[in-house]
Amino acid sequence: MFQRRIIIFVLTALVFTSGYVLGARRDASEDVATSAAGAARMFEMRTYTTHEGKLEALHSRFRNHTTKLFKKHGMTNVGYWVPDDAPLAQNTLVYILAHPSREAAKKSWDGFRNDPEWVKVKTESEAGGKIVSKVESVFMSATDYSSMK
Repeated sequence: MFQRRIIIFVLTALVFTSGYVLGARRDASEDVATSAAGAARMFEMRTYTTHEGKLEALHSRFRNHTTKLFKKHGMTNVGYWVPDDAPLAQNTLVYILAHPSREAAKKSWDGFRNDPEWVKVKTESEAGGKIVSKVESVFMSATDYSSMK
């Protein structure tokens, strides 16, 4: 389990770094400019494991609803990835959010979880059964030598 988390973390960091260097999404690059002005950010890496056959349903929920709701609640969508190799490629989504602080993250998550639109989307998307079997969350702070803070 620990080894799996380390591998996912390292792969995510490599993909994240290369994606950022090649041209990060506009909302993430705007936050980098804000960060350069002195505001430290908190990053959150989340790993979702789906029930068998439910990864596409999770992608659909994120693509059509979740990312917009994250933004609505003050979370910055940094990036989303899936492993390339089986078995994780069939049931795993890894993503990174940025928050102004740990306290802001808590406030954003509380608002998100209680948002009537999210409650409706979650309920409707799980009409055929639960999608996610496991969620892992790791809060991270940028190092002093990181290009993204």
